[in-house]
Amino acid sequence: MFSLKKVKYKHILDIDNLNIKKHKVTCIVGESGSGKSTLLRLLNKLISCDSGEIYYENQLLNTIDSVELRRKVSMLPQLPVIFPGTVRDNLLIGLKFAEKLPVGDEKLHYILNLVHLNKKLDEDSQMLSGGEKQRLALGRLILLDPEVFLLDEPSSALDEETESIIIEKLVAYTKESNKTLIMVTHSKKVAHTYSENIIEINKGKVVNFKEV
Repeated sequence: MFSLKKVKYKHILDIDNLNIKKHKVTCIVGESGSGKSTLLRLLNKLISCDSGEIYYENQLLNTIDSVELRRKVSMLPQLPVIFPGTVRDNLLIGLKFAEKLPVGDEKLHYILNLVHLNKKLDEDSQMLSGGEKQRLALGRLILLDPEVFLLDEPSSALDEETESIIIEKLVAYTKESNKTLIMVTHSKKVAHTYSENIIEINKGKVVNFKEV
């Protein structure tokens, strides 16, 4: 699905060759500052490499319209944006930005259950905890129904038990829906339990690619 050839970005990344497979759960691991988040940002053109080539579905990334790409390849940053308003407002606003039709409350309740967020749709989103906001933003991303989920530490604000529940549900949803999940995680337990491929980055280089 993604193919990187001789990709360099500043002094942060230097990837000679990397292929990320379609319809798989891939975890990116490595020490803080190794370039994991930078790699995710390259994959949906939030930044562009200084040299080398990145392909998505055999098409050069820099020839794909950025808006169109991000409708297919959607990213959840480590500190997601939560907008003023209710839980419902925050779930629906992504659809509005993407110029997609809104959905009814039944679908929104399904999404809240999927991300294990036991909140009413009319609750004020600003009153949520950090972990709850992270899950709300994840629900908003799932509603957009992209082909690829790029998740940067999606469980960093969660306790271990909630993390396991969320990741397990997300992985199941990804497989049932025939999606691709690429996730940066600090948790070796998450990587080894749920991923099908593990990419280890150290000082900007891919030092290990393992099929689990």
